[in-house]
Amino acid sequence: MNDAILALHDCTISFGGLLAVDKANIALKSGELVGLIGPNGAGKTTVFNLITGVYRPSSGEIRLNGRPIHGQKPHRIAAQGVARTFQNIRLFGSLSALDNVRIGAHAHARYSPLSAIIRSGAFRTQDHELRNQAIHLLHVFGLGKFQNETAHNLPYGEQRRLEIARALASNPQVLLLDEPTAGMNPHETRELMELIKSIRDDFGLTILLIEHDMKVVMGICERIYVLDYGEVIAEGLPEEIRKNPEVIKAYLGEA
Repeated sequence: MNDAILALHDCTISFGGLLAVDKANIALKSGELVGLIGPNGAGKTTVFNLITGVYRPSSGEIRLNGRPIHGQKPHRIAAQGVARTFQNIRLFGSLSALDNVRIGAHAHARYSPLSAIIRSGAFRTQDHELRNQAIHLLHVFGLGKFQNETAHNLPYGEQRRLEIARALASNPQVLLLDEPTAGMNPHETRELMELIKSIRDDFGLTILLIEHDMKVVMGICERIYVLDYGEVIAEGLPEEIRKNPEVIKAYLGEA
């Protein structure tokens, strides 16, 4: 896909004798909301780790806006516009909700260490701007009233929202969401589904979503990739995936 904002081409990675991802080809156009599904152990989170530089593919390539990013350090990939959340929440639990989001924006800080130490005018101006941006994000996610609350004291659903808000603070082009509704009740799940769609539109994001809840995947994703044993076995519209015999056999099961 030549117009892809993010593209994996024949990406492969093995761990010892385990072939975790096998010649995966995945491409996302700008502004798409795409699902990545498959059985446990299929390689979905490994794909995220390849994209974000946690792992380097043993073969194949990954391109962002046409430029190769595979093999780069995670912080460099993040600075180029890729952000993610995790299957298991990874907040700074002892810090406030506001400080968690401010940390997400650190890559945009343009003051020097010396400016921070002496608290120069340039430092104070930019620090004020980043703080206001973080507060705005908290309100977007319905977390404004929790801005001074320590993260580990927030209810589970709010912690999930806070992790997405922190990812957005880095001003990404591509957002990778790893099971964002895991552990949520049906009401929280519905609210987060609507929020994901709205932030895609409002922030001009491209989103790749790992999710086991098929109501979520079929409800918000425009296209879906299916992994099984590290191999992409299907790609298409939700209705096409729902009826695909290989997908039914490997993952969805009969109705």
